[in-house]
Amino acid sequence: MFPSSSPETGRDPWPDDARSGQVGPARGLPPGPRTGPTDDGEPRRERGPRRARKGGAPRRPDDEAAEPEAEVVEPVDVRKPLSLTVAGFAALLGVGLVLGAQTAGPGHRLPFAFIVFGVQLLFVLAWTMAMRPPALLLVAVVSAAVAGAADVAAVQSDIAGLAPLGYVAAGGFLLGVLGQLVRRVDRIRVTDSLGTTLLIVVGVVAFATLITLSRIPAGTQAITVCLAATGVALTVARLTDAVLPWPRLAPQVPRGAAGVVAGAMIGTLTSAVLGSYLVGFTPTSAALIGLVTAATAVLADLAVGYAEAGRLMAGEPPTLWIARHMQGPLGGFALAAPAAYAMCVLFL
Repeated sequence: MFPSSSPETGRDPWPDDARSGQVGPARGLPPGPRTGPTDDGEPRRERGPRRARKGGAPRRPDDEAAEPEAEVVEPVDVRKPLSLTVAGFAALLGVGLVLGAQTAGPGHRLPFAFIVFGVQLLFVLAWTMAMRPPALLLVAVVSAAVAGAADVAAVQSDIAGLAPLGYVAAGGFLLGVLGQLVRRVDRIRVTDSLGTTLLIVVGVVAFATLITLSRIPAGTQAITVCLAATGVALTVARLTDAVLPWPRLAPQVPRGAAGVVAGAMIGTLTSAVLGSYLVGFTPTSAALIGLVTAATAVLADLAVGYAEAGRLMAGEPPTLWIARHMQGPLGGFALAAPAAYAMCVLFL
């Protein structure tokens, strides 16, 4: 008989954890990759090597933030009948002011003053209805009174200058602000109304500078050259928008750069042609003052379009149709009037 001996004799004893069913890696070898199921029963997926950023740090695909797609803005349609109508209004406004300036003479300024006052009332109506200040009726009444006072000051002042018009503008602005402060319902939005009131008051006073300019030697000829260039520039710009509104300056504004450039250039050419026939002007001097007034007018008209687009994008309801589209040409002539006065005083 063989001696009784245990079959485990001569073998290394098992560790305690192996007896409980857990088997460790072989001694002396590193643990291999774990490819078995995870604790929740799903197989473990091996990840590939991480991508490296430009700086050298690894980057995972899920770390990349999704870039939002740019929103495509549909351009506003350019209505040809509307552009033609605004062009016609600008032409009539320019012809009326130029012909009215021809009626002005020494001691005979009232006819021209009445024409200017009518244009000022159109300006007050269009701009108050388009911008809608908190106290609309108050601002309109004060602006109309300022327009009449500015015209009287331009006609009756002993020295033809801008100082009386400046005093009238400052007084009208203060009166409009105080009138809104008195009313409790408008007191909350008085800060919103300051810019609107100032803009309308300065606009009506700017038209009165034409009366002051008519009292200066060679002022009537300067009015003819500058306002003719302004009227032609605005008309050509709007006509070009009806035919070729390209390239679009902004999708929300139905205007094209071709109209703005063509209007300023043809307006300057018109003033140069008139300067060759009027006494006291040369084609060069007339082209210079015509360029300033024409460019000023078309840019003011374009700025009105941007302001209207901004109000619509802000969610404000559209204003009265006729007031909204009269605003641009009236603003262009209002800004061209003091520009004509400055160019006449500085260069003639």
